Amino acid sequence: MKRPSIGVEEELLLVSATGEPLPRSKAVVADVQDLDIALELTRAMVEINSPVCDTAGELRGCLTEMRGKLAQAAAEEGAHLLAIAVPPHGKAAQPITNKPRYRELANQWGLLAREQSVCGCHVHVDVHDKETAVRVSNHLRPWLPTLLALTANSPIYLDQDTGFSSWRWLMTTRWPCAGPPPYFESLEHYDALVAAHLAAGTLIDEQMVYWDIRPSSHLPTVEVRVSDIPLTVDETVLLATLVRALVMTALEDGSQGPTLEPEVLRAAYWLAARDGITGNGLDVRSAEPMPMIDVIKRLREHVEPALQELGDSDVIDDTLQRVLATGNGAVRQRKAFREGANLIALTEVKP
Repeated sequence: MKRPSIGVEEELLLVSATGEPLPRSKAVVADVQDLDIALELTRAMVEINSPVCDTAGELRGCLTEMRGKLAQAAAEEGAHLLAIAVPPHGKAAQPITNKPRYRELANQWGLLAREQSVCGCHVHVDVHDKETAVRVSNHLRPWLPTLLALTANSPIYLDQDTGFSSWRWLMTTRWPCAGPPPYFESLEHYDALVAAHLAAGTLIDEQMVYWDIRPSSHLPTVEVRVSDIPLTVDETVLLATLVRALVMTALEDGSQGPTLEPEVLRAAYWLAARDGITGNGLDVRSAEPMPMIDVIKRLREHVEPALQELGDSDVIDDTLQRVLATGNGAVRQRKAFREGANLIALTEVKP
């Protein structure tokens, strides 16, 4: 079985001491020129780009170092760096980063762009070519709601409990060409759908394909974009390893992937975004409702051969059991909010 390399993009928030988004990304990024850190759409966000990694341990080491250095740079600029998917306090609309593409997004999409201080985690897995990436997308569609539930980390938005575990996912799906991807009959089918969006003006370029899984527009990878930014590095590594194992499992299957009833997939997404790991989910292949924890266990069983090949079974099981026992970011945030605890202290990345 092929062992593809992986890379991760982590989007993080910059906030003031009171938890309000702080537009200092340009100064923070300038302070860490030895790392691959990028500006994002709004000026209260920054993005870590990990190097290409071959093992879970290598990825963990890189992300730990990069988060720590970025947190130190943020502190030097009077900001706190949060591993949290939406602003816990402050106002929805934020200043746009002064780059031509971002200005164009703000011009065309207005408040939707200015309210986009939302932080996800994107996992890239090496594949042979774009045609393979499209086929892999079909295979991973049934598991995208499960990955969303596992990593949900945005229940509190602007001083209120939203009632959802992943409010970020609800916000991102307001964009055109976002959310669950369609089933692709071929690479030509994918290209035709993107071309239709471009011709209609709902996209300005292929980078605006915001489906929860997509062929990367600039790398030889398939990119899984469904997840909130996880609270901890261990949870990001768990996500990335499960995604890599899913891709490996898909590559072993020569078919174009399973078709799904779109409304069942939609229902599974909605349950995952609302309840995370604490409620019911759906096995979208059978439309069978069951506790989300059981759906996660089915995902784990599905990728067992790939995890054995990677040698990651024990490490992944340790992290997975800990998350299911103590809660993911959404569970821990909601508990802290209910008890009047400081959300910044809970979610801040330490230098």
